Amino acid sequence: MDVVIVGAGGHGKVVLDILCSGGKVRPVGFVDADPALAGTEVAGLPVFGAVNSLGKLRQQKVKGAVVAIGDNRTRLGYAGTVLEYGLELVSAIHPAAVVSARAAVGRNVVVAAGAVVGTDAKVGDSVIINTAAVVDHECEVGEGSHVCPGALLAGRVRIGKRVFIGMGAKVIQCLAVGEGAVVGAGAVVLRDVPAGVTVVGVPAQAIGRAE
Repeated sequence: MDVVIVGAGGHGKVVLDILCSGGKVRPVGFVDADPALAGTEVAGLPVFGAVNSLGKLRQQKVKGAVVAIGDNRTRLGYAGTVLEYGLELVSAIHPAAVVSARAAVGRNVVVAAGAVVGTDAKVGDSVIINTAAVVDHECEVGEGSHVCPGALLAGRVRIGKRVFIGMGAKVIQCLAVGEGAVVGAGAVVLRDVPAGVTVVGVPAQAIGRAE
């Protein structure tokens, strides 16, 4: 299947590398909101233009897309746009990641090299499980969330929608992190995090509302 990557920045290059490593689909290029990139090449592939190029690409037999944008809200928004243009949302799972056969992984999910998704975990649509992150057994990761490089979720952790788990953060078993919350880099979460709250530090403490 020919697919296009939505977002031609650094994360887009990572997704391209994952797709090429997996060999299950054929990435043919990018679309990006930056008009300066239209008509250029990124990592050897063309940038076709803005997201409204998807309609024309679909007519040219491009059937799928992956949204490669780090911001959670923006990624979810573009995922909806991809579906409106009639393309299929596909996931990018690196062959060097370990994803249990018993895990449930949604659409438009990126699982980077070295990441682990454990048995009976549930990963919602448009989630990023970044490099060397761990989502252990029976975890639930809500739609549009991002588990950053090296972050660790112990067993049965529940992550709401649009949550950001910072690089190297740790959440101990059986806790919940509410919708839209932010866990800062390196934080150690020892109690539930309410929706929309930002926590940092060891142990993690609330410092305000997430933007």
